[in-house]
Amino acid sequence: MPNPLDAAAVRAWCGLALEALGRERERIDAINVYPVADGDTGTNLYLTLESAARAVEAAFDGHASAGTAPGLADAIGAMAHGALIGARGNSGTIVAQLLRGMTEVLAADAATTDAGGAAEALCRALRRAAASTYEAVAHPVEGTVLTVATAAADAAERAAGTGGAAEVARAAHEGARSALRATPGQLAVLGRAGVVDAGGCGLVALLGALADALSGETSVTPVAVRADAPLPEAAGCEAATRAAADGCHNPDGPAFEVIYLLEAGDDAVARLRTRLDGLGDSLVVVGGDGLWNVHVHVDDAGAAVEAGIEAGRPYRIRITHFGGATRVKEPAMAARAVVAVVPGAGLAGLCSEVGATPVAVRPGEPPASGELVQAIRQAHAREVMLLPNDPELRHTAAAAAEQARTEGVRVALIPTRSAVQGIAALAVHEPGRSFDEDVVAMTSAAGATRYAELAVAERQSWTMAGVCQAGDVLGLIDGDVAVIGSDLTVTATTVLDRMLSAGGEMVTLVLGAQAPPSLAERLERHVHERHLAVDTVVYDGGQHGAPLLIGVE
Repeated sequence: MPNPLDAAAVRAWCGLALEALGRERERIDAINVYPVADGDTGTNLYLTLESAARAVEAAFDGHASAGTAPGLADAIGAMAHGALIGARGNSGTIVAQLLRGMTEVLAADAATTDAGGAAEALCRALRRAAASTYEAVAHPVEGTVLTVATAAADAAERAAGTGGAAEVARAAHEGARSALRATPGQLAVLGRAGVVDAGGCGLVALLGALADALSGETSVTPVAVRADAPLPEAAGCEAATRAAADGCHNPDGPAFEVIYLLEAGDDAVARLRTRLDGLGDSLVVVGGDGLWNVHVHVDDAGAAVEAGIEAGRPYRIRITHFGGATRVKEPAMAARAVVAVVPGAGLAGLCSEVGATPVAVRPGEPPASGELVQAIRQAHAREVMLLPNDPELRHTAAAAAEQARTEGVRVALIPTRSAVQGIAALAVHEPGRSFDEDVVAMTSAAGATRYAELAVAERQSWTMAGVCQAGDVLGLIDGDVAVIGSDLTVTATTVLDRMLSAGGEMVTLVLGAQAPPSLAERLERHVHERHLAVDTVVYDGGQHGAPLLIGVE
C-alpha cells in the first residue's frame, strides 16, 4: 500500500537510501572515473547520506522529547541540512544541493502534499532539484549526475496525473536508470572506460529508495554500472578502474581536493566562486541562508582555504592529495601516511604542507568515526598513523582504526591529546624508517610535549583552580584548569612560566581566530627575556573557541 509523502516517508527514505548505498558503495567506487579516478564516489555518497540520516533521526528525537511529531518540512529540511554539513566529494556535494532543491519546494508545499497534491509537489521538487544542481556547479558537464537528475525530473513530469507520489517517484527512478545507461555515450572518459557515471549511479540508488519508501515495496535490484553488463563481476570492476585511470590521466591537473563548510553571505560567496574558479576546477558551491559547502580541485590548497577565510568563516576543512602532480590516484597504495584531526584552517594547511591528511573540526562538532575512516581511506596508504589530538576522540579514533584494519590498512593510533602534541609528532615523522620505529618516535615526541590551552569561561563554575566567573580567562595545563585570570596575555604568561618551571627547550604557540594581533609578539618577548635558552615557534591555527594553544617540549 502506498505511503503518504510525510515526515515518516522521509525517515524511511533515509534508511533505505543508506542501505542501498551501503550495498552499492564498493561497486560505485570501482567505476569512479569522472572528474577524478580516485575510487571513492560510492563511499562519499554513503557518508553524505549517513549524515543526512543522523540529522533526520535527531529531528524526530527532538520532537519526541517535546511531545510533538515532526512535519514534512521539518524532516526534509533536516535531511537536506544533514547532507549539506556532511557532504563528501564532488558527487556528495551535488546530491546535498539536490536535496536542498527538493526541500525548497516540499517545505513550502507541505500543506498541499497533506491535502492530496503530493504527486504534483514531488514533480516540482524533482525539477527544482535538477535545476539547483546546475546552478551549484561552475561548469556543468553532461553525462554526469546532472544529466541523470534532469532525466528523473522529466520522467516524473510525464507520469504526473497518472497516479500518486509513489508512481511519480517510480517513474523518476526509471527515467534516471535509462539516463544513466546513456552516460557513456555522452562523456568520452566514461566511454573509454566502458562504465556509467559513478555519481549518477548513486542518484539512481537514492531515487530507488525514495520510490520504495513511498510505495511500501522494497526492491534490491543492483544499479547497472556498465552500459552492457548490469552486474559485472569484481574483476570487471577492477578492470574498469584501471581503464579509467588510463583514460583520465592528466599530468597538468590539480593535485588537491579541498572541501569546507563556510559561514558567509551571498555576496561574499559570489566573489568566492569567481576566485576559486580561477584557482582550479570541479568547483561546486552549495547551500544558502548563510551556510555553504565548498568543493574544489586546486594545486594551491592554502589559497583555496585563504579564499574561504576572506569570504567568511570556513571550518570542517578537508584537504586530500590526489598524488604527485596528477589528478589520478594510482591503484598502488603509498607506503605510509599520517591522518591528523586539527581544530582550525591554519593547522589543516600546515598538515597538508608536510604531507599529512587533515580532518579539520569545529568546537562542539567532533568528527564521527566514519569521517576518520574516510580520511584514512583517502590517505591511500598501507600504513597510517592516526593523530586524534583530543582526549575526547580516543574512543572514536580507536573505532575508526579498527574499521580501517578490517579493510587491510595497518593503523597505529598515536595518543595525542592536543594539536601541539600532534605538531611534535609530525616533526619527527620519518617515512624512511620502519613503521614500528616511526610509531615509537612519534609517540615519544607527543608524550614529551606538555600542552596547555587558554579558554574563556562561559558561566560560573568550580574548577581545580577555584571558582571562575563568566568571561574569565582560563589557563588549562594538561587538561586541568590551573590559572584563572582576567587578561588573556597575563594569563598566558603565567601559564608559560608554570610550564617552563619544570624545564623545556621549545615553546609552540598556536593562535586562535580571536587572538589579539599583539599576543604572539608579547609572548615571544616574554619567553626570550625570562627563559633565555628556550626557542619559540608560532603558528596561525585559525581555531575557534581556544584563543591560544601552547606546547612545551
